[in-house]
Amino acid sequence: MTSTTAGLTGRDLSRARVSRILREPLLGPLAALIVAIIIFSVISQTFLNPYNLSLILQQSVVVGILAVGQTLIILTSGIDLSIGSVAVLGTIVMAQVSGGGNPILALGATFVVCVVLGAVNGGLVTLLRLPPFIVTLGTFTAIQAATRLLAGSQTYQVPDGVLTFLGTSFRIGTFATTYGVVAMLFVYLIVWYALSQTAWGKHVYAVGGNVTASKLSGIKSNRTLFSVYLVTGVIAAIAAWAALGRIPNADPNAYQNANLETITAVVIGGTSLFGGRGSVIGTLIGTLIVGVLRNGLTQAGVDSLYQNIATGILVIVAVTVDQFARRRSA
Repeated sequence: MTSTTAGLTGRDLSRARVSRILREPLLGPLAALIVAIIIFSVISQTFLNPYNLSLILQQSVVVGILAVGQTLIILTSGIDLSIGSVAVLGTIVMAQVSGGGNPILALGATFVVCVVLGAVNGGLVTLLRLPPFIVTLGTFTAIQAATRLLAGSQTYQVPDGVLTFLGTSFRIGTFATTYGVVAMLFVYLIVWYALSQTAWGKHVYAVGGNVTASKLSGIKSNRTLFSVYLVTGVIAAIAAWAALGRIPNADPNAYQNANLETITAVVIGGTSLFGGRGSVIGTLIGTLIVGVLRNGLTQAGVDSLYQNIATGILVIVAVTVDQFARRRSA
């Protein structure tokens, strides 16, 4: 009798462990990434070539960094349609100020401009209580126009040096990568630590999960929201620096789809569009999924328009899964 009960208890414990693993939000995106890698490695013999894997990482750097900022905004139940435009404006500012021969001043000016724009978004959301979607849609349009006016519809060549440093290559054995990839991973590490190990991170999740409840628990929600937009401005400046490392030309028409691509990476990575649930590790996986998908389909000879269709379907599937997950946990 006792042994039978023990056996049942053991099975119940095993089922509980399996159920807990299956509910892990990172499991789905990670499984999708592994499946995509396996499929494309079978389709193309060069897919797993170290050079191609390095290329995927390098092509993911700018959007990957911006996606960290987008994750923070979405965790607070918002959305940022302007983050890509802020980064592009940052590249123009950096290129123009560096024309005076002082790259450090150019970097500083870029960080100031991007943080100020983040503060504008944050102020409109917190002080005027405007919806983040409307605020960032408006600033996206204004920043895009201002960038083209500032650039005079021309591109600016950036000389090699500090401003292109993140594009510098180095080797780890036979694998070559760039300092931009290192910077991207460092940004993910820092923000992951801030979200998971600090009171600020707990406040971000609390505000995104239920802003009313967070206020009742003593959290200064407006201050937390505003700080998130400031941090996003800093991240946009880092992305601008990384962009000039990738291509040493400041182009006002660059990264036209970066805003949507960051949302894609965040959603595919398992962060809920309704806020309060997700992680930057999931966003990193989502960024890699998009990079692997585009690279693999390109190697398979699939037209870029069909690649966009495939990415769009993937986003819809990810949002659908999130909806079902929220209903089951409700």
